[in-house]
Amino acid sequence: MRTRRRCFACAGLIYLSALAVSTCSSKPAAAVPADLTPYVSIKELMENLIDPLADNIFDAVVTDISTSGVVDTKPVTDDDWAKVRVGAVALAEGTNLLKMPRRVAPPGETNKSLGPNAPELSPEQIQAKIDQDRALWNAKANELRDLALKVLDVVKARDADALFRAGSEIDKACENCHLEYWYPGDRKAVLEDEAKHATITPPKGKP
Repeated sequence: MRTRRRCFACAGLIYLSALAVSTCSSKPAAAVPADLTPYVSIKELMENLIDPLADNIFDAVVTDISTSGVVDTKPVTDDDWAKVRVGAVALAEGTNLLKMPRRVAPPGETNKSLGPNAPELSPEQIQAKIDQDRALWNAKANELRDLALKVLDVVKARDADALFRAGSEIDKACENCHLEYWYPGDRKAVLEDEAKHATITPPKGKP
């Protein structure tokens, strides 16, 4: 059995303004480009950019349990830690892309939302939830951003144990977002399942 920490996820933007006196001149604030256009849906963004590169974090600290014993994998070399950093940067910047208004899924996509007792909301239902409270959506994206930035600090410290904990926190943030928007009907079952699962804490001091 292989245990790993997987992965969506988000506080608000604060704008600062300065008062200018008549005797001083100041540079105008840079305008946000008006030609920013989202080309893919949230689902495509997750599947093709954010999730694959987030695996650089999740797969960095892994415990393999088999009949042969337990094998711990941790980042050791410069290349190992550089790969983790790539994942953290992609995750942090990816949250800005998530906050750009865009469709939830490609046209015609239904998710697993058809039939009785469908496990997922339809893209239209998800879109309505996001549009109804855009601040909540952005807050969840910002939570994910903050956790990704925390991983950048972990990379600088080269602390594998802290990386394991950070990955778990990111996984939790992603799952909370999914439970809010994608499959809210599973919230109770997921929470009950989490309570049953034991977690494995990597031993300290191992290379």
